[in-house]
Amino acid sequence: MKKLVLFVVLVTLVAFVSVALAQQKPAPAKPATTPAPAPAPAPAKLEKFSGVIEKVDEMAKAIVVKGKVEKEVKALTFGTDDKTKITKAGKDVSFGDLKKDMSVTVEYKKDGEKMTAATIKVAAPKAAPKKEKPAEAPKK
Repeated sequence: MKKLVLFVVLVTLVAFVSVALAQQKPAPAKPATTPAPAPAPAPAKLEKFSGVIEKVDEMAKAIVVKGKVEKEVKALTFGTDDKTKITKAGKDVSFGDLKKDMSVTVEYKKDGEKMTAATIKVAAPKAAPKKEKPAEAPKK
C-alpha cells in the first residue's frame, strides 16, 4: 500500500511539473534588426572672427589675426585650404594678396584646436579723413 501511495504522489508531482513547464512562454524571437545607419555628420558650424592681420605665413598658408573675443584681445591663427574663398570689395583675390595690417573678417571651421578658414573677407581700406583747409584770412 505504501508503494501505491508513493507511486500516485510521484505521478501527480510529475504531472504538475510538466504542466507548469508547458505554460511558460518561450521568449519571443527577436526580429532580425539591421543597425540603423549612422546619421551623416552635421556640417561643421562656421564661426566668425574679425580683426587685423598680424602675420601672413606663405609657407603654411596661414594667417594670424588679432581681434577681440569677449572683450579680450586675442591673436588667432587660421589655416587655409583649396576651398578657402578670399574676397576684397566683392572680388576674388589670392592668398598672396593678403598683407599685414589688413582688416579682415574670417569665417572658419573649428576642428579640435585647428581652425580652417572657409572665407576671408578683406575690408576696404578706410579712407583717411579729409582735412579741412583752414579758412584763408581775408585779403586786405
